[in-house]
Amino acid sequence: MKRIPVILDGDPGHDDAIAWVLANASPMLDIKAVTSCCGNQTMEKTTYNALRICTLIGLNVPVAKGRVKPFLKPPMVAPNVHGQSGLDGPKLPEPAFDVVPEDAVTLMARIIEESDEPITLVPTGPLTNIAALFMAHPELKKKISHIYLMGGGIHHGNWAPAAEFNIQVDPEAAAYVFAAGVPITMAGLDVTEKAQIYPEEFEIIRGLGSKVATTVAEWFDFFFQYHKSLNGYKGAAVHDAVAIVAMTNPEIFEVKDMYVEVETDSEYCNGATIGDVHGVLGKKPNVHVLWNLDRDAFAKILIDAVRTYGEVSE
Repeated sequence: MKRIPVILDGDPGHDDAIAWVLANASPMLDIKAVTSCCGNQTMEKTTYNALRICTLIGLNVPVAKGRVKPFLKPPMVAPNVHGQSGLDGPKLPEPAFDVVPEDAVTLMARIIEESDEPITLVPTGPLTNIAALFMAHPELKKKISHIYLMGGGIHHGNWAPAAEFNIQVDPEAAAYVFAAGVPITMAGLDVTEKAQIYPEEFEIIRGLGSKVATTVAEWFDFFFQYHKSLNGYKGAAVHDAVAIVAMTNPEIFEVKDMYVEVETDSEYCNGATIGDVHGVLGKKPNVHVLWNLDRDAFAKILIDAVRTYGEVSE
């Protein structure tokens, strides 16, 4: 089986961390690099978390630090969801290695330039680094096969009534990426809020017994405390992991192709992803929007991914 070369970009974050556990476990993916962005916490904290996650799961690839803040707005973090560290909960190993000297855009550009195959980008945080890459190296867009991103929501937001967190943090970057002409699959709130892992499934993961499994279960324990305060949540929504599974297991999703723009100049809707659901604008669709998923299949894929790290206590 030919593996898909990917670059992971994120702001870990419990759901970013679990997404990377999934990605590293997949025999379909060839992870070329990890880049950090400012989002769930400050750049220093998300970069530190990225290094600790990679150390935990044995992902030995270059890790580069991204832009320290959004293009036009000050950083906006989410300690109420992910804690003061951005990844509160279980104790994680200290990084076994440091970031590379290159910044995220330079590292991504070099990997894309040197690759014989098109690269897939998987951003699970604000799109600051991806937009910066396209601005600095527009010639490389033709060497990017696809972007699988977590962000947005056609029907509603979660950080504002109409805006999802990742997009609202840096709407200008998101607008640039959505208009870049690169194929996009959007894992937005329309589907990710349905991608819940239930407490009984935390226990199945915990029962696997490996260090990774125990850590993932404890991430869920912490993350679920936030979700229990929200109406209608029976489990923890693993938003970012949906972007990975959309790439490896597209058969479990319902998808709608539509034209989507990002609002960047609105008092109430800044950061909203406006989807032309009914095609009234007559514009060519630019986004594959994930609309629904088989939740049970999603949970099994996640549990099976954690199982690959072993079932015996280390």
